[in-house]
Amino acid sequence: MVTGDASERADFAGQPARPRQGPFTLWPHTADTSLAVLVFVLEVIGALIRQANESGEFSISMLGDAPPGMYLLLGASSVALLWRRSHPLLVLTATLTASIVWDVMGLAGGPSLAIFVSLYGIGRYITDNRASLIAVAAAMILSVADDLIEGEPISVFGVSLSVVILGWYIGRRVRGRREYLRLLEERAASMERERHAAAQRAVDEERARIARELHDVVAHRVSMITVQAGAAQTVATSDPERAIRAMKDIEEAGREALGELRQVLGVLRSDQQGENLVPVHGLAEISDLVAEMRATGLDVSLSSDGVPDVLPAKVGLASYRIVQEALTNVLKHAGPTPEAEVRLSTRDHMLTIEVTDRGSKASTLPGSGQGLVGMRERAALLGGTFEAGPRVGGGFRIMARLPIELEQE
Repeated sequence: MVTGDASERADFAGQPARPRQGPFTLWPHTADTSLAVLVFVLEVIGALIRQANESGEFSISMLGDAPPGMYLLLGASSVALLWRRSHPLLVLTATLTASIVWDVMGLAGGPSLAIFVSLYGIGRYITDNRASLIAVAAAMILSVADDLIEGEPISVFGVSLSVVILGWYIGRRVRGRREYLRLLEERAASMERERHAAAQRAVDEERARIARELHDVVAHRVSMITVQAGAAQTVATSDPERAIRAMKDIEEAGREALGELRQVLGVLRSDQQGENLVPVHGLAEISDLVAEMRATGLDVSLSSDGVPDVLPAKVGLASYRIVQEALTNVLKHAGPTPEAEVRLSTRDHMLTIEVTDRGSKASTLPGSGQGLVGMRERAALLGGTFEAGPRVGGGFRIMARLPIELEQE
């Protein structure tokens, strides 16, 4: 079982810390070579100590008196450790074979340290649990057989089996810990990607919201200014006073457009709260909007059936913008003498907005083509529906249904 100390290494931001990179990770080839040399030296020293214990004396000359086969077997088992990462089963087989040949030659000791390291490799680098267990079981059987051949007491059997199991178990523990830390890193990376994606979605939604507001403000006000300018030009010679009134209306529309643009663009400032800068419009302002449209020459009527005085701010703003865009489209596309009707009603906790016109042909005012898209998006963001299309007998009709009771965010 992997301990939870890796979680204690998480940094203060809640992200799991990366595992420390040791020499066997940073310089694997150099570290494995150094390990093989160290195992060889320790095995030679151990073999000489055993010979000294048997003979009762120890001297440097024992290095030359040792049989060449001892150095050959210890060297072969140590060199095999260079492939303990890529071929752990072959390395274990090589070290066990060296141990068997060692016993056949009747030498003292054996490559026990190389076997221990190869068993660590079995536990550390073999992904298949079944293959790993079979390998360690085979090592245990050979260890017991070796002790039986040498006539070792029962207590030695337990030590040999413990050493075999310990080498494999340490490798398995290290592998489990590495896997645990890797999963933590992958989870942290996944969470980071999700945060970036969520941040990008928020940015995209905010850009889309600002784009809708800009479109509604600019399209509506510029359309009004264009119509009033055309009217002023038409009557400038025959009715100067009416032309002056039209130019005053143009000036007022321009001032209002600039004010709304400042509010919309204010959400881009980092030192202010964007929510406080959103234009405050709602159902109460729709009557003023209708009056403004009448001043431009649009014959428009407004009727309301059972609409409550207070609605959620988002519903009120969306309602105002949908009516504003619909009437702006009527002004631009319904011909020289447009007529329109705005009907508001509520039923089954839904606010229904219907705008119809009796236009016969399009005017020459240009359009962005985004008006219907913006109205549809506003309705969809609130969980409502939107329909738009030509009417039988001429004209156009849009209908939006918005839920009055929004879910709490």
